[in-house]
Amino acid sequence: MVGTQMLAALPGGATLATSRNAHDGWLMLDLADLAQRSQAAALLDSYDLNAVYCVGGMTNVDGCEAQPELAQRVNARGPGVLAGYAHRRRLPFVYFSTEYVFDGSEGDPGPYIETSRPNPLSVYGKSKLEGEQRVLASHPDALVLRTTVVYGPDPGQKNYVYSLLRSLSAGNVMRVPEDQISTPTYNRDLIHATLGLVAASARGIFHVCGPERMGRLEFAQRVAQRLGLDGSLLVGVSTAALLQTAPRPLQAGLAIQKLLRLHPDLRMRTVAEGLEDCAAEILAATVR
Repeated sequence: MVGTQMLAALPGGATLATSRNAHDGWLMLDLADLAQRSQAAALLDSYDLNAVYCVGGMTNVDGCEAQPELAQRVNARGPGVLAGYAHRRRLPFVYFSTEYVFDGSEGDPGPYIETSRPNPLSVYGKSKLEGEQRVLASHPDALVLRTTVVYGPDPGQKNYVYSLLRSLSAGNVMRVPEDQISTPTYNRDLIHATLGLVAASARGIFHVCGPERMGRLEFAQRVAQRLGLDGSLLVGVSTAALLQTAPRPLQAGLAIQKLLRLHPDLRMRTVAEGLEDCAAEILAATVR
């Protein structure tokens, strides 16, 4: 969802895309298997690179609880090795992280700024926080971007908007957590901001997300309305009632004042604006 938009935004033919699976024209690279910088060098030294974007990760939050060692390798150890390789070659390095490094508790709610104290609740959040730390230790000039609730065009049709479309189109009732508060992020805006930060030689941690803080139920209702779906099939429930394996930050969300100070003309679109940009594309492409 993020990587394909990155490929679309970068100059055609100028990218080296990687995947852990065989893919025509792509280089096979599995973050889970990168144990040392020499492995990265063996794969990448023959290419004329000018930046490395670490978009991949193990993002199945409940799946990370079941496979914590794999989550640590994919989200922390592998990116740290790759960052060390990029540092040796003096290449900009970008690592994508998450609001799940925060706990979203009532005692310490969001929206969080970059200097807010991390306190991840889940294996996923802990592995991403460790990834941030490993990346910055290996590459002090690296760029770490925290984002959240990313939606938008996705060839794999895996993000939440597609799940809503498939379920509601089929007439199925969908239970949605009404107590998870966050800041939904349009994927094309995330990429635009990322490339701007790299062009500005930004380093360190930045939050990149949409401008609105809302609950997951409200987000689902807005998606349903824009896509012409039956919003009455959305039933708000507590996160606890969903019996999810991994704990979620509830009162979360990110603040982007730091980003806007560096790029005052940057405009992260609202959910209504993001959906307006991509609704027809999503409706036309979705397999229901």
